[in-house]
Amino acid sequence: MDFRPILYVVGILLSTLALGMAVPMLADLYYGNPDWKVFFLCIVLTAFFGGILVLSNKGETLTINTRQGFLMITLSWIILSAFAALPFWFSTINMSFTDAVFESISGITTTGSTVIVDLDSAPPGLLLWRAILQWLGGIGIILMALSVMPFLKVGGMQLFRTELSENEKALPRTAQFAKTIGGIYLILTCICAICYHWAGMNLFDAFAHAMATISTGGFSTYDTSFSHYDTPWMEIIAIAFMILGGLPFILYLKAIRGNIRPLLQDSQVRWFLSILCISVLTLSIVLVSQVHMDHGQAILKSAFNATSVITGTGFTSDDYQAWGGFAMSLFFFLMVVGACAGSTTCGIKIFRFQVLYAVTNVQIKKLLHPHGVFTPYYGGRPIPEGVPASVMSFFFLYALFFALISIALSFVGLDFLTAMSGAATAISNVGPGLGDIIGPAGNFKALPDSAKWILCVGMLVGRLEIFTVLVLFSPHFWRR
Repeated sequence: MDFRPILYVVGILLSTLALGMAVPMLADLYYGNPDWKVFFLCIVLTAFFGGILVLSNKGETLTINTRQGFLMITLSWIILSAFAALPFWFSTINMSFTDAVFESISGITTTGSTVIVDLDSAPPGLLLWRAILQWLGGIGIILMALSVMPFLKVGGMQLFRTELSENEKALPRTAQFAKTIGGIYLILTCICAICYHWAGMNLFDAFAHAMATISTGGFSTYDTSFSHYDTPWMEIIAIAFMILGGLPFILYLKAIRGNIRPLLQDSQVRWFLSILCISVLTLSIVLVSQVHMDHGQAILKSAFNATSVITGTGFTSDDYQAWGGFAMSLFFFLMVVGACAGSTTCGIKIFRFQVLYAVTNVQIKKLLHPHGVFTPYYGGRPIPEGVPASVMSFFFLYALFFALISIALSFVGLDFLTAMSGAATAISNVGPGLGDIIGPAGNFKALPDSAKWILCVGMLVGRLEIFTVLVLFSPHFWRR
């Protein structure tokens, strides 16, 4: 295998990461925090290794085949997570190496689980670095889902093949596409920050929360997340932009080019919004009838927390564990479902449930009419051959990895609820779990280091759609 294109891409990504570190360094300088020296050292180290990889592997053309694509994705996320952990490890808040890596992976995979206690007094540069990590991870996820995953045919993503990935030389043609999608992503972030500032946040918090909202990451600058603010408009703005982050970004691109119809008529978007609306309505009824909230507050709290969980954002405005067993069961289900493919969210994704529903419907018809010929459809078109098998394989592997992570967490001493919800929140990249330890009012700091490393693996595997990592362990992958 030719590793030069892979290392070249990793070098570019490391150089971008080093550039991103300059922002929190300047923030610490502005606020007079000594951690600016930490970020300066990390910039030098990251830029040095990134520059070496770029200069030593630069060629005339950059072509990536399927095998190189799998290795490039996995290697990129692991190496970026390692270098992104350096500011946490060297910072004045004295994080252990395990905690630094956990926080880094949680940020770059847009999971939002945190081990930092007392965020309210944490250095401003470090708070901003967490938000930037999620923001960079979010745009990376979008580009990976729209231009690389369909090309690699991972978990049924070939259903979304575009003109960018019709052959194995797709990557050089991605530059213009990435620029446009990145522009949309940046504009949405700025609009979100302006709205937060209008609603009462200071500029620092507004931009930090905007980056965490659009990336559906969920890192806040306060331990109490959105409970820190007692303004309904904050929650309403967050709901709107979390939903925007959970929609396919390719539809925004089409809307900008004058074709807004797909954004309104896409079947995946309709399913996503329908599931969300039903969940909010059901939760509101429960809160009014059982928790005795007034109607307006019940709708707002239900909408905010249900949207946060299904999009994998992980913001909280209330301790929803106090809402009873039904609410916890529903949130566990929403954790697993996820939002739309081509967005910043994770989880199983809505389109896979649609494909499974179409295949199941055809199977039922065949049982009733054994000699009939039936074809499963998605979005009004026949589902391509190979997609149903790929999607069902993904469901199997998702369930398998969920079980393995749950068992591993139980083995290292976690109770049943913490182990189950921890596995679900890690592989679905949601953020908070359930239970007294890692629930919406808790923190992952108290977990043993072994559990944190298991969750790190879960976050990376879930973010990379399982197949991308698993294929590297096949002996056939490394054969010529």
